[in-house]
Amino acid sequence: MTIPFNRLQMLGDEAKYIEQALANSHLMGDGGFTRKCHALLEELLGVRRALLTTSCTHALEMAGLLLDLQPGDEVIVPSFTFVSTANAFALRGARPVFADVRPDTLNLDERKLEALITERTRLIVPVHYAGVGCEMDAIMDIATRRGVAVVEDNAHGLFGHYRGRALGTFGTFSTLSFHETKNVSCGEGGALLINDAHHAERAEIIREKGTNRSRFFRGMVDKYTWVDIGSSYVMSDLLAAFLYGQLREHERIQARRRALWDTYHQELSAWATAQGVAQPHVPAHCEQAYHMYYLLMPSLEARTRFIQQLRQQGINAVFHYLPLHSSEMGRKFGGEVGACPVTEDVSDRLVRLPFYSTMTEAEQSTVLSAVRDFRC
Repeated sequence: MTIPFNRLQMLGDEAKYIEQALANSHLMGDGGFTRKCHALLEELLGVRRALLTTSCTHALEMAGLLLDLQPGDEVIVPSFTFVSTANAFALRGARPVFADVRPDTLNLDERKLEALITERTRLIVPVHYAGVGCEMDAIMDIATRRGVAVVEDNAHGLFGHYRGRALGTFGTFSTLSFHETKNVSCGEGGALLINDAHHAERAEIIREKGTNRSRFFRGMVDKYTWVDIGSSYVMSDLLAAFLYGQLREHERIQARRRALWDTYHQELSAWATAQGVAQPHVPAHCEQAYHMYYLLMPSLEARTRFIQQLRQQGINAVFHYLPLHSSEMGRKFGGEVGACPVTEDVSDRLVRLPFYSTMTEAEQSTVLSAVRDFRC
């Protein structure tokens, strides 16, 4: 493709830090660059503890372990999300309960949330779609009243805010993604953010295969051993070195992505209105993370033609999530077609435009021209 959907970005000292990691001869996890990333995330977000993981999926799995989810427990997740949001908890034997999303922000619809809570509900997992905050005041109020935990899937929302408060700081835990498609990346990686400090020590143990290895390296015990369940969730310090370079450039990354997002939004406004295409909605009380730019076409047929027409011009535009509730696995958990009508509708119509921090003005101009040439 002449213009890909996503492109790897190197905007700072990533290569220099990787060389330093190699020179340090410490490529396994929890080295110097891992500690730098932990400290920087804690400082920037104001969370009690940040722990790098091998993926956002693994961070979600850790949250399930920390909450001691048991077979038969229920976890409410939006149907319009990546499979990891449900799968991480299904691995513990929990049953995903699929919630529909709002037609404006495409976030979990808090107005339909309470009706899904039963005596078996243990957890609500809001996903901040496209980096726009869910209605966390309402979600947290419902969760508190009903005695249900909240884990924010913040894969899209790093550096976004809801009513002035950083996304990822509301739930007991939240998770981040540093996948190559995210604003800040190391190719593959994630983080667990811990907002309730009493979980911090056990999180370290679970992350280190169920051992107290971290306490050993801090000199708190004279040897380490198996003390709990866990798995291997520690990111290599080589990846952490790349990530540290990205995190140090977060202000420049966010500024560039905001400029790209604003240009798409302004330049496509008249065309979208004329063609019956919906643009993203960002409530006034949300400061978005500028993770993606999407359009909602009038129909599946229009979206299919749109993607094909752009592809013929060397531009890679893509659709997004398929509904989890009507998937093969979703139906095994009780999901059925028609249960989440908004999800089914937007899944058929949504298309994402090329969007990456190193996108040039010329590349974006080419995309804009191609989009405005399309007729629904």
